[in-house]
Amino acid sequence: MFSPLLAVGSGLFAQTTIEGTVQLPKPRPDLGVNERYQVADQPIAPANPPAAVVYLTGDFSRLTLPVLPRTAQMPQKNMTFAPDLVAVLAGTTVEFPNLDDMYHNVFSYSKTKRFDLGRYRKDEKPGSVLFDKPGMVTVHCDIHDRMRGTVLVLDTPFFVKTDSRGHYRLEHLPAGTYSLKAWVNDRDTREHLVELKSGAGVLHVDFPEK
Repeated sequence: MFSPLLAVGSGLFAQTTIEGTVQLPKPRPDLGVNERYQVADQPIAPANPPAAVVYLTGDFSRLTLPVLPRTAQMPQKNMTFAPDLVAVLAGTTVEFPNLDDMYHNVFSYSKTKRFDLGRYRKDEKPGSVLFDKPGMVTVHCDIHDRMRGTVLVLDTPFFVKTDSRGHYRLEHLPAGTYSLKAWVNDRDTREHLVELKSGAGVLHVDFPEK
């Protein structure tokens, strides 16, 4: 359900900023690692802290959209994906470099994008995947069951990832009425309707827990 309409300023193009806080879930417990091939003296990183992705959706057909980088990375380090949440615009290629002294593998059975990059070491060319349509893609390593990451593929160029406290700041937004969403996980996406108008400065929007 939408919240009541939030409005700011007036005009055709809004160099408008939205900022606020997404109430995040508590960090998940670190369950250790179940690996098929034991490697001695390999550090295990703690689980990544929670984060969310805040993004603007709506009709951008009359706008000249910002040009974003079409490459991104999700490294594998200390037997974890670091970071374990990456947001990209559809059409972006994500590279999965292995920074550990062991083999890793990256694969996904997600409907949005299915792939298997096979096993490779850090001295080998990292695998990469073109994410060509919007949706959530969960990635795993078939050697280390503990490892799990998410690539959130969006059809909007207006998005930002929160910090570990849930704070976000989304800048240079266009005028119009849009839906502002906060993706927390595959079961939790929160939504506000916002009206953006130029020259109004900063709009504050928080996303409390459902």
